[in-house]
Parts: sequence; structure tokens; C-alpha cells
Amino acid sequence: MLNLTDQELMQLIKSGKNKALSVLYDRYGALVYSFAIKAVRDEPTARDISQAVFMRLWTTGSDYDPDKGRFTSWLLTITRNITMDHLRKQRRDASGIVQITEERFNALPDQLGLSPEEHVVRHSLREQIQQACKHLSNSQRTLVEHFYWQGYSLAELAQLYDQPLGTVKNRLHQTLKILRRHLAAKGDL
Repeated sequence: MLNLTDQELMQLIKSGKNKALSVLYDRYGALVYSFAIKAVRDEPTARDISQAVFMRLWTTGSDYDPDKGRFTSWLLTITRNITMDHLRKQRRDASGIVQITEERFNALPDQLGLSPEEHVVRHSLREQIQQACKHLSNSQRTLVEHFYWQGYSLAELAQLYDQPLGTVKNRLHQTLKILRRHLAAKGDL
């Protein structure tokens, strides 16, 4: 079962094979946890989010389509959605905002158990993303931070910025195009 592709494992999970979920967790549990810990900065909460991600795979029969992108991107989108739901709930409960600063992001430890090659790839990707972010204005960086790391919805951002929803959507779209263009120039997309 270890030699199966991610798509094959997802098909087995949909048919109720818990061993396939275990293999998928062994492959990607650290990645999901790493994303969650960066966002919430709390180990028990990050573990809960990781568990929720794999429970969603098990209980909803989610469909991964390899024609639409890489499995890791799809999995991290699910992780991001669950994490953002948690952050929104936390913000509603505490009426506060979780702050993710660049210093805190850079101070996070690397994932444990990665091979030397994976460490190099991860470090290189981090540097490329940071370089691409240098091409954004302060307001664009703030928009990305609010939307992706602090869990604001587009409607909440429109209210926060006192701008029409369409304007906020367009600003985010333009910001992501800038990031994509600069990452693509490096050959990453």
C-alpha cells in the first residue's frame, strides 16, 4: 500500500479502507501539522486541526482530481479552510486578531523528520516566496496576511477596509497575479 499514489489512496479511503488513511497520514501528517502550527501557534490546537483534516478526508469522501493540481496543494487547501474556520471562531470568541508577523514565521522550527532534500526544497521555496512578496506593496501584503493567515473572509475584509466587496476581490486577485508572475519567473509555477 505504501507504493500507491495519492489518488489511489484516496479511492481506497472512499471505499472505507482505514489502512489507506493511515498511509496518507504518514505521508502528509507533518505537512498538515506544520501549516496548522504556523497559523495558530498552539500545539494542541494544531494537533486538533490536523486530526480534523484527516477526519474530513475519511468522513466526507472528498474527491481529489489530479487534473486540477497537485495532491499537496489540494490537501493544504483543506487544511487552510479548517484552520481559517478555527481562527474565525477564535476571533469571534475573543474579539481579537491572531498576529502572524514575518519574524514569528521565520522563527518557526523546520519540520522534524524531513530528508535533507526536503529541507533544501522547503528552504528554497520559503526564500522564493519571500522574494516574490517583496514585489507587493504594504497594503497588498496586509491583504494577503489578513485573508490567508488571519482567516478573514472577503466580506469581512470589505467591511474592515470600508471598500466594496468587488474592490477587495479585485485587489486580492491582482495581488495573487503579482505573486504568481514573480514565482513563475523563477520557474516554480
